[in-house]
Formats: sequence, structure tokens, C-alpha cells
Amino acid sequence: MSVPVDHPMSSAFLSRLRPRWLSLLCMAALIVGLPVSCGALRYKERELLFRIEPGTAGWYRGLPQDVEEFDIKPASFKAGQNLHAWWWPAARRDAPAILYLHGVRWNLTGQAFRIEQLRAMGYSVLAIDYRGFGQSHGDLPSEASVYEDARAAWERFTAMQPDPGKRLIYGHSLGGAVAIDLAADLAAQAKQQHIPVPVRGLVIESTFTSLGDAVAEVADNNLPVHWLPVRWLLSQKFDSIDKIVDIDMPLLVVHGLADPFMPSRFSQQLFNAANQPKRLLLIPGGTHNNSMSLGGSQYRQALDGLMRAS
Repeated sequence: MSVPVDHPMSSAFLSRLRPRWLSLLCMAALIVGLPVSCGALRYKERELLFRIEPGTAGWYRGLPQDVEEFDIKPASFKAGQNLHAWWWPAARRDAPAILYLHGVRWNLTGQAFRIEQLRAMGYSVLAIDYRGFGQSHGDLPSEASVYEDARAAWERFTAMQPDPGKRLIYGHSLGGAVAIDLAADLAAQAKQQHIPVPVRGLVIESTFTSLGDAVAEVADNNLPVHWLPVRWLLSQKFDSIDKIVDIDMPLLVVHGLADPFMPSRFSQQLFNAANQPKRLLLIPGGTHNNSMSLGGSQYRQALDGLMRAS
């Protein structure tokens, strides 16, 4: 028997849904039930996945004067498309640098607090918005387009930090999947060319094993049925668990133990699948966004240890 929308049971159920995951639940329903064309369905899936917030984040207070803003426009992009980037050089000229890849929803203005923390730890930071986010112009993002954006950012990053031993790739949330894909691709190219991998290490924080696993986790916890084949019906895969074994570089995996959106077992599974050298840093009380600040000196020591790993 169907339950009317205004039924108390329905209202109670909806009120318990985590707002951040409501879009993914809608995605599951769309994939299984909407009588629309495949193209329109996939577009809606991407729209719900990336759920881009326009404008600036409410907590954004502007950029420091020493941050450089510029656009990246590789030849492969369509006319009018670009990646908007921030480059925040460290006070020390020979400091290591981090390529920062963010997750869904918020553009760079929503990432400033985390970028500032990395810079305070002594790192230069290059951060980009994927096409469709913030001041990066382009079509609605897709798995393929954000991977392409990360590679375009990497090309600029290598010019800004020419020493491979002082380069780190960092990905937060869905950006962790983008970072893993980039790292695995760089490792594959290096193997083919019989050269060292051109990056010191990889940092992933608050991320997942695959998008299918993340959506299935929400469906299992919140939907009244558990047979929806969301893993097989999603067009956007982000299969990090299948790629992380191939990164061939030191790895730091970070996750807050109180993350209400991504269970820390995802990071544990990624860590277990990866090769040495690697470290898993679980932050007691850490949520999806505050593990860096809550981890404090422990987080900084883990980053420093990554730079020394062999």
C-alpha cells in the first residue's frame, strides 16, 4: 500500500533522511523508475550527484593578498571553457606543493578554510574548480570531465612545482576518487615509459570505495527496500577500490570516525587494498569536513611522514 506524502509515517521517514544524501536517494529512485530517455536520465544523475551551489560559500571571507588567481585553458577544452585556479605559494620558496581536488557541491570558496590549513602546514597549494563550478566555465560535470580537469590541472602543477619529490596530490570526498584516478594514470604512464612516478605521494580524505557503494550505503540505511541495483545502474562509477592498487606511490588515507555521510570503513577498505608504503589516520570525533583541523599536529606529522616515506 502506498503512503500519501502528507501521511505522518511518510513525514517522519523524510525527516530522518540526512539532507546531504537526499539527492543520492532521489538518484536511486530516478535510475530505477523514471520513464525518461537514457540521456536525460544520465544528465539528471549528474545534476543530482554534483549538486553545484552557485555563488560564494556563506563562510567565505575572501582571499589573502598573496593568492594568485588565474584560468587554465588547455587546447582540449571547447571554446569558452576554463578551469579557475588558486595558487597560494608557501612562505618558503623551496616548499613542497599540493594539488588540491575538492568534492561536490561547493566551489573553491567553500574550500578556502582547508586550503588555508594546508598552507599553514608549510605547503604551497594549487586548487582548481572543475568545469561548471564557481568561475570555471563549461558543461555540467561528469566523471569523465572531472578526470580530464584533474589532468589539465596536473600539467600546470608540474610547472609550478618542477621537483617531482615535492609534489603531493590531495583529494577530499569525491575529490578523493578524482585524485586516485589521476595517481593511477600517472603511475601507468611512468611504468610504460620506464621512469619514476612524477609525484611524491597521494592524500585522500573522507572518500569512498566507489560511488555505487556510497549510494547503496544510503539506500540500505534509508530506503524501505534493499534490492535496488543502484551499483549497476549508475552511469558515474568512480571505482576507486579497483584503481588504488595501481597508484605506486606513498599513500595517506584520512577519515573522521564521526563522519555522518561517508562511513570510515570505506577508507579502511581503500587502505587495505593499497600497497605499501601507506598510512591510515582515523580522527576520533572527526566529521566529513573537520578532520584536518581536529587532527592538528597529528595530521601535519602524517603529511610530513608521507614526504619522507620510501
